[in-house]
Amino acid sequence: MTLTGKFFSFEKRGVCGLLVALLLSNVSFAADRVVGANSSLEVNPGARSAALGSAAMAVDGDYLGLTANPYQLSNVNYAWASLSHTEYYENTKFDYASAVVPLGKDQGLGISFARFGANDIPYIKDGEPLPEGFLYNTLSIADWMFSVSYGRKLFERFDVGVSFHGLYRDLDQSGFGFRSDIGVRYHVIDQLYVSALLKGWTSSATAWGSGEFEYTSPEVYLAASYGLDVPYLYGKLGMYWQSAGLFHQESREMGFSNDDRGGRIWESPLDWLSGGRGGLEMIFDFGLSLRLGLSSFTTFQSVTAGAGIVIAKFLKIDYAFESHPVLSPVHRISVSFSPYLFSKKPRPGTPEAQSTVRKPTLLTEEVEEEEVTVAQIPEIVEEKAEPESSAEPVSPSKAEAQSVVEPVESTDNQAVQPQKNAEPAPAAGMIVETDDEILE
Repeated sequence: MTLTGKFFSFEKRGVCGLLVALLLSNVSFAADRVVGANSSLEVNPGARSAALGSAAMAVDGDYLGLTANPYQLSNVNYAWASLSHTEYYENTKFDYASAVVPLGKDQGLGISFARFGANDIPYIKDGEPLPEGFLYNTLSIADWMFSVSYGRKLFERFDVGVSFHGLYRDLDQSGFGFRSDIGVRYHVIDQLYVSALLKGWTSSATAWGSGEFEYTSPEVYLAASYGLDVPYLYGKLGMYWQSAGLFHQESREMGFSNDDRGGRIWESPLDWLSGGRGGLEMIFDFGLSLRLGLSSFTTFQSVTAGAGIVIAKFLKIDYAFESHPVLSPVHRISVSFSPYLFSKKPRPGTPEAQSTVRKPTLLTEEVEEEEVTVAQIPEIVEEKAEPESSAEPVSPSKAEAQSVVEPVESTDNQAVQPQKNAEPAPAAGMIVETDDEILE
């Protein structure tokens, strides 16, 4: 190769490197750090978790909350299909569908698809006159989301889950977004669980058609749940809590706080706790559940409530009511269906196969035994005892002697009460010698 060829090759590589550097600098310059990139992924679609203050990280068994709780897939025993529908103000709707399947023992896979948007929005182009009547041009805006989640049990008390989310946004300009989450859960003792979620560990980013690039830094959340059996109410009480972000200021998109207080736990622990959420759930044995929660501890105007019913173990229906301090309340409905439990009985060893009906049989038997008196003992013994074939037959005269006893006269002409230490009556088929003075 000649010197000219070498110089040309070197110059070509230099130009390519310069173009790549300019491109990278252009991208880094256009990248903007924002709060709430891909914010549609923050909406909690499950009615059960929404009624509990949207503390989805702590709620197990709500397969509409895989965005915040992928590690619950380690407990999937059957395939479930779930649907959720929510209507917001100004005809904005949120529809969500998910399906989960077990992948062997202690692991499962979940897939979800969602649309969050509004239709038939009237608009007028620049320079056009106002139309007469209702002859407006209309448009639609929407976010389309697709997620894949996987969870498994690593150890006896340790679960892990990971999720990948993709988003397509169709507004005045189109854009694509992505985010990845990873979460862990630890079974502390009895019915106490603690969990953590690293949201956006690959960053939550959106690329717009105009060339602008937005991203949100990763964030860590904590959660805890505890269950308490309440036998007197024939059910179980569940308590759920989810924290605010540990690293950055909690996003106040709902308008709960107007100040600029720091949200980091090491700067202001009380402020960090006030940014959390939680709820209470009473689950009755016959399938009914009642729920109450707060989506933000900073105000009671964020009250949430709801109920759920389990129908024949293969169908679950949940409802949630979510209030807002400024906007109108939100009603949310979700349905979950299991094809396997519809056509077959639950497999032995799974929680669905266990009977939830509490039978206080021990208490009833103890009461019956306490009501038995000394005078009833011979009758009970005679009913339960079976004469042996090898036992010596008893003559009629002796049998009458065993059953008939003359009362002993007392000085005050009253019958003598049975003695407490008297021996119980002999069972049928036994011969007992008695004194001749007492027998007839």
